[in-house]
Amino acid sequence: MRKISIELNAPNQLTLLRVLLTPVFALFILSDSSIYKQLSLVVFIIAALTDWYDGWIARKFGHISRWGKFLDPLADKVLTSAAFLVYAYLGLIDAWMAWIVIVRDFLITGLRSYAEFKDQPIVTSKTAQAKTFGQFVVIYYILLLYVAKHIPAIYERFGEHIEMLMDPPVLFGMMLLVTLSTLGTGIAYLFDNRKFLKELYEQSR
Repeated sequence: MRKISIELNAPNQLTLLRVLLTPVFALFILSDSSIYKQLSLVVFIIAALTDWYDGWIARKFGHISRWGKFLDPLADKVLTSAAFLVYAYLGLIDAWMAWIVIVRDFLITGLRSYAEFKDQPIVTSKTAQAKTFGQFVVIYYILLLYVAKHIPAIYERFGEHIEMLMDPPVLFGMMLLVTLSTLGTGIAYLFDNRKFLKELYEQSR
């Protein structure tokens, strides 16, 4: 039986840190404490920055490993999925849209990671990159406004503007665009790579 081990170099440690920070972010933002809600923003930003920093370290110092290529995109989806689930729990977005995004992202990321692990990487399309950017825009938009809403000094001064920017139809429209783009790029991915995915399936049998 082949032994499987994870190379804990600096980039992989940062990737695992991103995963560990995810439940901390969720617990903080769901807390009744305004301080903890503010800290949730800090934790999320730190977690998101590890994604950029681990990639920079890997490229600069040549710490690129098979496990790193496999774990890094999965860690990203753990973080973004947690944010969407929290928003759905708080009633900020519709749960059905959150689940469409989460299921699609884990399905496609899992396939991509498996292909990467098999040394048969698939290049991410520009539309998929734009989709990911759009997801983070919505995540930060909601997070910043939600945290600001729970800071008395800010809400007292800008409460009317915050409520307007967080109006349910506004959030619904933004999340609907993210859901449709996420679903569309997922379908396009499966269609464009159908031959390659079939080969991967046959090799795994």
